Amino acid sequence: MAGTPSWREAEATYTDEVIGDDTLGELFAASAERNAESDAQLYKGGVYDRSLTDEILSAAPPGEYASITYGRMHELVKRLAAGFRELGVEPDTRVGLFSNTRMEWALSDFALLSAGGVVTTVYTESSPKQVEYLLSDPGAEAVVVENAELLERVLSVEDELSLSFIVVMDECDTDREDVHSLADVYERGEATFEEDAYRSWLDERDPDDLASLIYTSGTTGQPKGVQLTHRNFRANVNQTRKRLAPRADKHPDLPAVTSETTSIAFLPLAHVFERLAGHFFMYGSGAAVGYVEHPDTLADDIQKIQPNTGASVPRVYERIFGNMREQASESPVKQRIFEWAMDVAREYARAEDPGPVLNAKRGLADRLVYSTVKEKLGGEIEFMVSGGGSLSKTLCETFLGMGLTIVEGYGLTETAPVISVNPPEDIRPGTLGIPVADVDVRIDESVVDASEFEDVTGPLGELLVDGPNVTTGYWEEPGATQRAFTEIGGTRWFRTGDIVERTPDDFLVYHDRLKELLVLSTGKNVAPQPIEDMFSTSDRVEQIMVVGDDQKFVAALVVPNFEELERWADAEGIDLPEDDYAKCEDDRVRAWVQSAVDETNEELEKVERIKRFELVPAEWTAENDLLTPSMKKKRRNIRGEFEAKLRSIYGDEYNAGN
Repeated sequence: MAGTPSWREAEATYTDEVIGDDTLGELFAASAERNAESDAQLYKGGVYDRSLTDEILSAAPPGEYASITYGRMHELVKRLAAGFRELGVEPDTRVGLFSNTRMEWALSDFALLSAGGVVTTVYTESSPKQVEYLLSDPGAEAVVVENAELLERVLSVEDELSLSFIVVMDECDTDREDVHSLADVYERGEATFEEDAYRSWLDERDPDDLASLIYTSGTTGQPKGVQLTHRNFRANVNQTRKRLAPRADKHPDLPAVTSETTSIAFLPLAHVFERLAGHFFMYGSGAAVGYVEHPDTLADDIQKIQPNTGASVPRVYERIFGNMREQASESPVKQRIFEWAMDVAREYARAEDPGPVLNAKRGLADRLVYSTVKEKLGGEIEFMVSGGGSLSKTLCETFLGMGLTIVEGYGLTETAPVISVNPPEDIRPGTLGIPVADVDVRIDESVVDASEFEDVTGPLGELLVDGPNVTTGYWEEPGATQRAFTEIGGTRWFRTGDIVERTPDDFLVYHDRLKELLVLSTGKNVAPQPIEDMFSTSDRVEQIMVVGDDQKFVAALVVPNFEELERWADAEGIDLPEDDYAKCEDDRVRAWVQSAVDETNEELEKVERIKRFELVPAEWTAENDLLTPSMKKKRRNIRGEFEAKLRSIYGDEYNAGN
């Protein structure tokens, strides 16, 4: 490509000690040896009844963090690997990991991979029926669970499974001989461990061997097991490293991951995004990983971990912004200062040359607002990564202008997962960045009519991907595998199912899922995700789903921001019903939300405008099966749950199955 930036040439040829073509067990072993004296894991005390403490691992003080070095982590992984071998794990033995994100998840993962096993992941939100499927479909012969609660969920369906043994991370009272604590596994391994045997287990695995089965989140239908090899993950570590390494050509102030980096981990490790970005990539790079106790304790834990970076999904950034706004609403003066500071941040992010006046305003805004926000995030954030969904351009600009850089990327389970990341040298809010090294992309323009979309500057259609990080296919699903790929010019391209635009300078711009594109009865196409993203900074809308497929007009289901609603009502002297259901039927509440909808409608094309909406009182979560564990909307489930609301919009002929 003519005029290729110099950083792209440097990235393409970059190599260092992290980049390689070995297996994941070897990746960890090499990093642990290089960084033996550096911190590897930060873990909190008083949270779990860890079986590894106190005799094997020093307990952290209650409510505080302790750390272990890479050298110590390596010793733990080696002996756990030996213990798993003693229990019967052999090459290609499939073992489930059923736990929240915590240090033992990482230890178990690397131990099982080092022992030759294939790790298949299970979300903690899974019902007993889902647990049965996620362990029976891959033919899991064992499972590592977090605690007694998850153990009970497995035992409730064990008659349908073929498990040889179960391991529990926490202490657990049981007299069953086939249930072991993680400490038991360690002790078995310590009693039999031989370095030569451990090295032989690493040597017998090939990069093309299966490393993991990760089941798709399942926004529709039954999840499919995505086959990811050691090479798939290892290649993606290389690709991400080339983009985010401290290359010699890169300005030292630009985002980078080094062996001095501390990362924060709180997304589900069962999801491929955290597994690569916060796990394989971080440990391969020699970074320290601090584990949050629970998503609800993120605000407290981030101040103790003081991370430089971390990976998150758009919903978390929206909540951080919402919390900032909530704290500013304590007084009218604070609220005015906050809104002014946010306007300055966006203006600064959009300016090619800020100039002295804007720089001065930003300096004042930093002293009044931004610095406080940064301190609440631990005071050491250099950049954060956003993935697993579409991030609002306005929200990204806001954080960027505040000096809290969010690097947006894009990927899929089937691509292990990273396809593109915004380059630190040229971060462009509202884009997915440029494809990482060794990933080829093309646009299938035949699937949509580009004239239906506004402000398109390049080819638009379904994104097709090829590269060493792309899955070989779905577990025992030859039909689904065949449908997921298409051959063009002798290359087997993976069909992402996403409508993406490729700009003249190679940036990708996300429009929507092909399956989620709304086709109105008038024949017009409407992408719901960009409309929904526009509400991400609204103080009145907590969640929104745009609908309208096969209908004459666009409508929406809206979860109001009830906390902000109460503040508004108190300030206005309005007496609202106590019950949230009743609030959603109150005309004053509808008018309050309507103003936010009207404001957004002014920025939309006529066909995209939300003509009608209905308020719903319950937040959509993974627990009520309206979001996936990675916080994506389960649109079909939401439509089914609120079918009566949709019928009130479109009439009795509305079909929620649309």
